[in-house]
Amino acid sequence: MSASITEHLDSWNEREAQAEAMIPLIGQLYRENNVVTGIYGRQLVNQSAIDILKAHRFARQVDEQELPISETLPLVQALSRLDLGSASVDLARLNNAFKRSGATELETFLRAELADVVGRRGEGTPEPTDVVLYGFGRIGRLLARIMIGHASSASGLRLRAVVVRQGKGDDLAKRASLLRRDSVHGPFAGSIRVDEKNSAIIANGTYIQVIYANQPEDVDYTAYGIRNAVVVDNTGMWRDEEGLRRHLSSPGAERVLLTAPGKGDIKNIVYGVNHTDVADSDTLISAASCTTNAITPIIKLMHDKYGIDHGHVETVHSYTNDQNLIDNFHKGERRGRSAALNMVLTETGAAKAVSKALPALEGKLSGNAIRVPTADVSMAVLNLELNREADKDSLNAFLRRESLEGPLHSQVDYIDSAEVVSTDFVGSRAAGVIDGLATITNGRQAILYVWYDNEFGYSAQVVRVLEHITSSAPAKYPSAA
Repeated sequence: MSASITEHLDSWNEREAQAEAMIPLIGQLYRENNVVTGIYGRQLVNQSAIDILKAHRFARQVDEQELPISETLPLVQALSRLDLGSASVDLARLNNAFKRSGATELETFLRAELADVVGRRGEGTPEPTDVVLYGFGRIGRLLARIMIGHASSASGLRLRAVVVRQGKGDDLAKRASLLRRDSVHGPFAGSIRVDEKNSAIIANGTYIQVIYANQPEDVDYTAYGIRNAVVVDNTGMWRDEEGLRRHLSSPGAERVLLTAPGKGDIKNIVYGVNHTDVADSDTLISAASCTTNAITPIIKLMHDKYGIDHGHVETVHSYTNDQNLIDNFHKGERRGRSAALNMVLTETGAAKAVSKALPALEGKLSGNAIRVPTADVSMAVLNLELNREADKDSLNAFLRRESLEGPLHSQVDYIDSAEVVSTDFVGSRAAGVIDGLATITNGRQAILYVWYDNEFGYSAQVVRVLEHITSSAPAKYPSAA
């Protein structure tokens, strides 16, 4: 064996051993301190050694250097000695902050940086807020997966129930099976049991009451011990104030979050952009659409940096349940044609909806959509006329930097691989992922290609809105620039 091969193998074995040493410490921080660790938004809790190394590989900086696990392992070891309270800690950003600080003693730096939670062992977890999922389709089940995954962490969200219409046959078993198995997102990570007697699903210890009702007014949540709950409406049946307010007539329901664009005076919230607009008095809120969430944070970055005179957004969107599998009657134009066989030209209000979160762009963006025969992951093409010129390299460097360290790092991701295709973004928690190699600039014109998991990425945004309106998000370290 050549010296070069031996050197690479030894390096791999050493890094794998460091990742394995990190796993029990990450688990200890999670279980005993309610501390969630991650690397640029990629959570490390319940991950394998290989997954941890892949997260470090992703965390390469503009200079293309991989984040050394030899630097993050000492971080995790030091964090485990600080007896921390509830927090969300990004190791890559914390490592960068340590280097920038000029400090020489790691634990002293961490004590100062995380001063509010040092020595508070597990404290700081808010009183859990009851959450009800009204509707249990694609988005409802993904929201359930995310919240179940957060159940033992610092998050204060507590999934209590789902409300559905009674189906024929083994309804409860079928609902549980759809939660357990997913053709797009893979199997559920954990254990699922069905309690037929009490009409409930138990997932990783989370007891989820299944309530059958034909309309919101039929439900008394207090009968199930549910109080002051946020009802997440995933049906899209009611999108205006009159319709959504029906949920509030149910005892035990306090607020409503719609997972579709709201109409009228309903606030459309894109987390990271205008979530601070939500007031305590707002009982009816919309999390906007998946496309609006994908493009608005990136458009904000572009407008703040370069200014946007006008632009057009074209979305290439996976087909959805509102289309026909084969040709049949449909009330919508073109959507009656087979979703599995056709590209279907349709309309989208996502571009115009951007102005609800960014009023400065009112009337400046147009948009259209093409539905295509893929089950998940879509793309938005942003054709923007800027107020000043931008070249590709500097624009990409700016977007890459913002995706790593900027205040919108949870919403905006960046990739520059020549090999990626849509399925590579299944499960992405980012609202949108910029494909840097596809960026085109021509003077003041910039064309950006943005991938987004229109199911999981959007669901992650919905959970962020939930955490915000219930004040249940853990403290994040280090704070965004």
